Amino acid sequence: MARPARAWRHVPAGRVVHQVDGPIRGDQGFDCGQIRTERRRPTPAAAIANRNRMSRSPRAVVAVALLLGIRPSPRVGGWPGIGYHSSKVDFGRAGCKPGRWISPFQWVVWSSQTARPAGLESRALVAKGRGDRYRAGMPETTTLTRSPLHAFHVEHQAKIVDYAGWELPLHYGSIGDEHLWTRSSGSIFDVSHMGRLRISGRHARKFLDRVCTRLVRGMKEGQCRYGLICNEAGGCLDDVLVYCFSDDDYMVVCNGANRAKITAHFNRVKAEEDLVFKMVDETESTCMCAIQGPKVMELLGKVSREVPTLKRYRFTVKNVLVMKIIVSRTGYTGEDGVEVILGSKFARQALGMLLKDIGAEGGVVRPAGLGARDSLRMEAGMPLYGHELDEQTDPISAGLQFAVKLDKGESDAQEGRFIGQDALQRIAADGPERRLVGLKLDGRRSPRQGMSVLDGDRAVGIVTSGCPSPTLGHPIGMAYVPAEMAEAGGKVRIDLGGGTDAEIVPLPFYKRP
Repeated sequence: MARPARAWRHVPAGRVVHQVDGPIRGDQGFDCGQIRTERRRPTPAAAIANRNRMSRSPRAVVAVALLLGIRPSPRVGGWPGIGYHSSKVDFGRAGCKPGRWISPFQWVVWSSQTARPAGLESRALVAKGRGDRYRAGMPETTTLTRSPLHAFHVEHQAKIVDYAGWELPLHYGSIGDEHLWTRSSGSIFDVSHMGRLRISGRHARKFLDRVCTRLVRGMKEGQCRYGLICNEAGGCLDDVLVYCFSDDDYMVVCNGANRAKITAHFNRVKAEEDLVFKMVDETESTCMCAIQGPKVMELLGKVSREVPTLKRYRFTVKNVLVMKIIVSRTGYTGEDGVEVILGSKFARQALGMLLKDIGAEGGVVRPAGLGARDSLRMEAGMPLYGHELDEQTDPISAGLQFAVKLDKGESDAQEGRFIGQDALQRIAADGPERRLVGLKLDGRRSPRQGMSVLDGDRAVGIVTSGCPSPTLGHPIGMAYVPAEMAEAGGKVRIDLGGGTDAEIVPLPFYKRP
């Protein structure tokens, strides 16, 4: 399977996007082009919920995969045009008519390999505006990366999708069942797409304190810390976990979709500040999986005395035969459990030793996919980059002030100040203009990213994520609203087919017993 890779630049809000001449030959090896912004990337759960809107597609079965970035089969006889705006998806030829004007946050896809009327010419899309502010490009063909556990997913009949350039399981049959099994017993999630950057050397700690909002100086061996990587304006480039192996040896786990961006950012800071350290990208040479659920620690206790005694955000390195396995008591589901990193060559063998009954009938741990992971993190009120977090959103507005040391370097110069600290201090002093809140809805329809939050008929905010909650039995969502409206108990409406009432509630929606 192949997907297009692009060199993109940013489209600012309100900028008009238009077509310019740029004939494309069908033999150039690429498959589609697009204009989009990162904040409109749908979650796996949103993709599932939108699938019924795609019944007009002759290949509706691939619609969910399309929203996750998979190339769709083309509509024979015309260009497939897909416009994605405020969670609305339309199939048809109109999306690719020459000369059509397109607004920001709309997603237009066409195929150079599709049969089309004679004389109709492919055209490149660019944004109208300053050359360094828009996001546009034509693709080249690249190969998707396969997880070391790919054979396991196929064996267990997973629905495989393209996610952040990797072939990963969306589900193994039912997202709802996988979600509830995680809450009641335990599930294993393949998260090998997450970036794993090993940073070591003389200035490793100094560098990480420069780029990370948390204090790295003073971290103990075997400790993890959640933090954010910010730009000078305080916007989030990514949220990360920092693992400390020693005073000069660390690992940064970042979001898979941001790995290239974070690597480039790290290299730029290293060069600008003349720091000496070594950075090795271990993502594709290792495997990472999360084993989450209330019965997981008891199960792991049968093969390790140490792992069940780990405190939250602590890790250990286990030597099993010729394998080194990093086991941390961390996760992204709101449940207890661990995340495991090990060499890709031994991944299947090692997991078989740790979880002998994985996927077996009556077993404690079953495989679960990206869809359940997404709905679980929403119930736990955890942010997802591209939804609750982006380069225009600061961590204080997102409710992540616990992960920001605002006085870093003020009492101890050796700590240093982090990039974006000045901006975040101003935001904290003045108070953020908007805040992330939880939304509780009645009925069956769920809010989706991009939908407006209404106060009467006035749009006051925007939904960042939403899904039906399998645990709570009603739809939930997260949204940014003005700070003065963020108090729990407030009433708003969601622009969801005529308006639907919603109550502002505290985050998280779910806390494990």
